[in-house]
Amino acid sequence: MIQSIVGEDNFQNVVLQSKSPVMVDFWAQWCGPCLAAAPVLEELEKEYTGKIDFAKVNVDENGPLAAKYGVAAIPTMLVFKDGQPVQQIIGYKPKKELKKVLDEVLGE
Repeated sequence: MIQSIVGEDNFQNVVLQSKSPVMVDFWAQWCGPCLAAAPVLEELEKEYTGKIDFAKVNVDENGPLAAKYGVAAIPTMLVFKDGQPVQQIIGYKPKKELKKVLDEVLGE
């Protein structure tokens, strides 16, 4: 996996202070749809290199962080821009839908 693994200790630096938009995948090891989404996100990460950064937050290890951003179901993907969440995607979505959201964030 290429995505940055983030938690409460480095979320500020990796996500909130990033110069690029960041798609954060809130997931857990036991979540089937989360595991299904992982290869799709890895493909997107390659396609959006230099435009959008990708990060993963394990909700089992970072419950307070998930709660802070209202993550009640997983997988939930939040796209942060300038330190603020600007898009939320709940549940497994096909690559085409995720690309549409990312392109909107980039203004493409």
